[in-house]
Amino acid sequence: MTALLDTLRSRAGEFIGLRRDIHRHPELAFDEHRTAALVADKLATWGYTVERGLGGTGVIGTLARGHGARRLGLRADMDALPIAESSGVAWTSQRPGLMHACGHDGHTAMLLAAARHLAEHGRFDGTLHLIFQPAEEGGGGALRMMADGLFERHPCDAVFAMHNMPGVPQGRLVLREGAAMASSDYATITLTGTGGHGAMPQHAADPVVAAASLVMALQTVVSRNVDPLQAAVVTVGALNAGRANNVIPATATLELSVRALDRDVRTLLERRIKALAAAQAESFGVRAQVDWRSGYAVLVNTPAETAFARAVALDLLGPERVTLQGPPLTGSEDFAFMLERVPGSYLLIGNGDGSDGHACGACMVHNPGYDFNDDNIAVGSAFWVRLAETFLQNGEHPSHQ
Repeated sequence: MTALLDTLRSRAGEFIGLRRDIHRHPELAFDEHRTAALVADKLATWGYTVERGLGGTGVIGTLARGHGARRLGLRADMDALPIAESSGVAWTSQRPGLMHACGHDGHTAMLLAAARHLAEHGRFDGTLHLIFQPAEEGGGGALRMMADGLFERHPCDAVFAMHNMPGVPQGRLVLREGAAMASSDYATITLTGTGGHGAMPQHAADPVVAAASLVMALQTVVSRNVDPLQAAVVTVGALNAGRANNVIPATATLELSVRALDRDVRTLLERRIKALAAAQAESFGVRAQVDWRSGYAVLVNTPAETAFARAVALDLLGPERVTLQGPPLTGSEDFAFMLERVPGSYLLIGNGDGSDGHACGACMVHNPGYDFNDDNIAVGSAFWVRLAETFLQNGEHPSHQ
């Protein structure tokens, strides 16, 4: 596979420039009009059949060759974040308060680099669907695309996606079978009591004391209700109540982030949090209202497709640059919804660990100092090319042969 990597490295300059152009012009969820137009125009120029506007600003590029019945989907995300950039790179964001702080500009560039190579040199027999998705950052763009008929209009036998990971050596591929990323749910708990004078608490029902007790009680959900061998997170990120030191307010509000790596644990967390909120409120003579908002699902990589992706990664890079079963992450990703509909796998590509001289490679995503490592464009696109050609060459996964 050295020849393929060398070829894509020799052509990476065009896509590094494209990535940096996208980086200069970040767009938030469902507002990726410039990025989507750039992607669609490139795909059309290279001979793809292009559908625009799926899920709002999503783009699908389809390339069919031969008579093979196999259908493959590769997905990249396009949206940026509402963060003011401080990376100091020459291609820093030109839109104040917005930046590509998660590397979606790089994911888009990697898939476009693969798209061009596959259009010009790809050897495969079947149908390739390239899915450029809007609104991964909390907007549920995957759900919107599916609601618009993504897999009915562009059927796939398997789907794959890749995300950069700071702290992992540049270009290293990390795969994982099973639960790979956590669900993410959100709750607002409003405690309503009776306000009063801070000097006469006996005439009030204090929601602040109830809230303080509830914050501590919620920690027991993970420590005492969840199996110690399972992962779960309950974070109270905000507690808002009152404005004056001598006034007991009538209400207190808690904002929660809740995550799990197992679907049954996710259900348990919701049940126990609601029960604890009600019981704690009653014990303090106040009332609790829980507004539960379901977010992203647990991302579960299917066995056969993950085994296939591992085989491709090993063939491309060798065992010294591939992690076959990486640890799960408690972050969330809406590719999980696609994997609930279609078998597939989500993998990571190392953005750098600080040892390669890349100034921002080891900086964690969602940080103002982050930047995508452009050396990954050749490696990531080579992986996509090899995966597509292998998946579509004869209709059989290498792991099944």
